[in-house]
Amino acid sequence: MVFRLRPLANGLRTDHPVPDLPFVDDAHIPIEEGPDAIEAIGRGVADGMWGRCDRDRNGGWLAFTTDPLRTDLGWSVRYHPDHGMTVLLMEDRDTASLHEYWWGPPLLFRSGGYWWDGTTWYRPQQVWDGASERYERRPVRAATTIHAADLIDDQADPARGQILKVATFDKDAPAIQRWPDHLAKWAAARERSEALPLQQCVVRLTAPEFTGDQLIGIPEMAELAGITPSTLRAYISRGENSIPLPQATVGGRSMWARPVAQDWAEARSKSSEGVEAAMASGVDDSLSRGAADVRQRLTENFTRTLWERPAVRKRWALRHRNEEAVRQLADELAWEVAASLNRIIPTDDLGSTIRHAVLDELANASDSHEDLVDNQDWQFVGITLPVSRMLGWHVRHFPYYAQTVINDIIGEAERRLDMPRQVTIRSLSNALTMDSGLDGKTLEAYLKLVLPPENAS
Repeated sequence: MVFRLRPLANGLRTDHPVPDLPFVDDAHIPIEEGPDAIEAIGRGVADGMWGRCDRDRNGGWLAFTTDPLRTDLGWSVRYHPDHGMTVLLMEDRDTASLHEYWWGPPLLFRSGGYWWDGTTWYRPQQVWDGASERYERRPVRAATTIHAADLIDDQADPARGQILKVATFDKDAPAIQRWPDHLAKWAAARERSEALPLQQCVVRLTAPEFTGDQLIGIPEMAELAGITPSTLRAYISRGENSIPLPQATVGGRSMWARPVAQDWAEARSKSSEGVEAAMASGVDDSLSRGAADVRQRLTENFTRTLWERPAVRKRWALRHRNEEAVRQLADELAWEVAASLNRIIPTDDLGSTIRHAVLDELANASDSHEDLVDNQDWQFVGITLPVSRMLGWHVRHFPYYAQTVINDIIGEAERRLDMPRQVTIRSLSNALTMDSGLDGKTLEAYLKLVLPPENAS
């Protein structure tokens, strides 16, 4: 999931102003009274209005509500006991989604989904770690945090700034100019005695990957993903394929930081379509390698049954039917069977059975070697031949379902058995290398797509 919600404006009292957005007066929202009061503004008040609040164990909270004056808009608020408050005006339909996404380490978002946890800046979350069941956290190299005090200088004039009213707020208005003036106006209008000093109010980040020579446009981004620019433009216009938000707009053109585009291309390659493409048969890409093997075997069997057995052949063969025609018919019948494997075989039940079998192998090894967790020299656990062959069969025939099974095994071994994930990864890789029946190049490409990082981020 990529953070794709676009705040429309900053609330007046936010301690984390979002750059380049206008400031809107939030005095009619009882932010000072806490999350319950914010929730009560919209929760169950009228059709088309809603609100919610939640608290965390560290003394923070988050809340959202429909604006009572403009029910098409809503307020999202997050409070952190150390880093202050963020107040955002948004489309009302987006507030619940941000509330859910905010429940976790991200405190605020900048530059198209870059996020900050109070200490470190990370790139937009795009690459899924199936074992940890969360997105990988990829720190921004050489990131520098910019605070409000860094931008409010002698050139910033609060008299030229504006604090807008929600009742007349135009969400489609052009981007504001001279944003430091508005920032200075906001700084002067803050009324809370406990408001953080401007030296602690985070405004934005800078990093080498935001420099002009590191920003790329649609053609370069499409090339990274192995698609045409027109396909990427179609994805963007239709809101498909989780295209990340751009980091800048230059001359009316969207531009992305190269690492963000690379992460998106990586996430795309690890999707169900990417995994299945990596394991496609090469003869008929709609079939996995295992299914293609089934088709080939059944084609031979059907051909022998229909053509090579005289007693059967004479019952239906006509003069214009030759062996090639029979083989084509047999191949079509075989394809129907091969393409229906997921209806013939209980795929989910099989995957669960394999998962339990492999975890049992790992548990036995962990019980037999109590020093496994602390032994840095431990390389892998040997998995018995029947279990590793079934895992390999699952990979060949149902590569995408097997991806889930593999990540579940790694995650469960990590959580339940305290087994280092690198040991589990090496154990699975070794078993598949020996017993999957796949050539080394194909298996390497598959594992590169499906395995999580060896160290959880």
